[in-house]
Amino acid sequence: MNFAAQFFYSSYLSERLERLYSPRPALKRSEENDPFWQRDELRLGPGQPGGPPKCGLVSNGTACSRSTLIEPERLKDFGEEELVNGNVRVRGTKAFGDAEIKLMEPPKIRRLSEFRIVPRPIIEFLRFEDISAASFRIQTVIQKTPCTYSRLSKQYGMEIYLKKEHLHYTGSVKERGVLYLLTSLSQAQQRKGVIVASDCNFSMAVSHHAVELKIPVFVIMPSCCSSPRLRIYRDYGAMVISYGSTSRDSQNHACHLATENGYLYLEEDESAPYLAGLGTVGMEIFDQVSKLDAVVVPAAGQYGLLAGTAAAIKHLNSKILVIGIEPEGFPLLQQSLKADGPIKDMNTNPNRKLYGDLMARSLGVNTFQLAKKLVDKVVSVSEEDALVAMLRFQEFERSTVDTEGAMGLAAILAGQLPELKGKKVAVVVSSANMELELVRQCVDRALVLDDRVSKFSVQLGEWPGDMAKLLDVLSREDVRLLDVCHRRQCEKSDLFKAKVECVVETRDKNQSIQLRKALSERYPSISWLER
Repeated sequence: MNFAAQFFYSSYLSERLERLYSPRPALKRSEENDPFWQRDELRLGPGQPGGPPKCGLVSNGTACSRSTLIEPERLKDFGEEELVNGNVRVRGTKAFGDAEIKLMEPPKIRRLSEFRIVPRPIIEFLRFEDISAASFRIQTVIQKTPCTYSRLSKQYGMEIYLKKEHLHYTGSVKERGVLYLLTSLSQAQQRKGVIVASDCNFSMAVSHHAVELKIPVFVIMPSCCSSPRLRIYRDYGAMVISYGSTSRDSQNHACHLATENGYLYLEEDESAPYLAGLGTVGMEIFDQVSKLDAVVVPAAGQYGLLAGTAAAIKHLNSKILVIGIEPEGFPLLQQSLKADGPIKDMNTNPNRKLYGDLMARSLGVNTFQLAKKLVDKVVSVSEEDALVAMLRFQEFERSTVDTEGAMGLAAILAGQLPELKGKKVAVVVSSANMELELVRQCVDRALVLDDRVSKFSVQLGEWPGDMAKLLDVLSREDVRLLDVCHRRQCEKSDLFKAKVECVVETRDKNQSIQLRKALSERYPSISWLER
């Protein structure tokens, strides 16, 4: 700052101090206001002690009127100021008060009667998440069985897809539930081992997969169990113990061993892991067959296969029909649905050789509730229809199944599902465990039921060539002679005649009708023996 500026500045400062502490008249309204002149010692004139100040407080830039007087030390608040002709450039400002704080309204007090009670959702016994988890865990061990188009589709007017669960290692769908059940056990229980006491598909699945998982497994069988069946368990790697003369004796002994040694006694029940494993069949069917209309499921696995498959299918598409099939001699689910509750005992006497795996089971409460909620229809099939279905599997599908696995197809062959005409249907083939001798008997019986094997008797004279003429007729009709019996002196009235009994096999029912017509024209006294 040069000498002239210092001189003018000192003159200005002395004049200002003199004016500050000397009384002077009030300023006019037209004079400039200084909004930054706020301290008490800078007000116009000396303040009166105890009295109100001569200038009110600043309000939005408005104060008492006075000339522009700015303290030099406050110039730094405004940055560099330019002095032009001794005047100071004034910048207008506004003072704002604190932001207004809005208080929240107090919460509204509601009466207890105004609250609506929302019931808690019911926990489902079997969820789709459980089935999905089971599918993920067993996918590395259990193979994905094929679901192929059947050659019987055109014959019965619908698209039939067979889910071939009998192709598992033990020949049964129960491997799915058993494997997930064993993997769900704690490590401590797996080290101790498991024990079973029944000759069924469930026990075979436990024996196989427990050995694969390195879990000790014990099988208690009655002495009446056949040697081939015992050899199957030993081949799986289980320790087989023969005890008692009945299945009840072996079960009681298994429970006793489990209590003493800490084994886990396993029997086919409705546990959630077991049902979830069986339900993976429904997931695979939905993935393999597009635009599916219905699923036909046999009542296998303590009805767990039916309940688990229905839970999966209905979750993926609720419009798909789920139809359960059970034997006519043991309609446990049908009777339970009529009684609106699971029935424990039924006064029936079914064929235990054919349905022994089903007769020893019962319907649980949870399985019944699932079937009641998710299954659309339950149909019972006769023993004859099941045997004919076994024959159809051998002829058209080149596979041997048991009666339990053939029940789904038996309902279609018997015409009990007319609503499925022209639709796409998946049929679950659950198992194929049957002894060879029993398979042979079932096939022989099925051929008779299907009018493929016929037996007749006819009286022939003892003249040479009469027997040859009968055989010539059978040869022209292109039938197969299975058995012939030539009996003499069987009738007291006809001393010169013999009775001949023949058992013949035809290709189909039409050829059987043609054979009967030809023989009846040649031998009026022919007698056909009923099947």
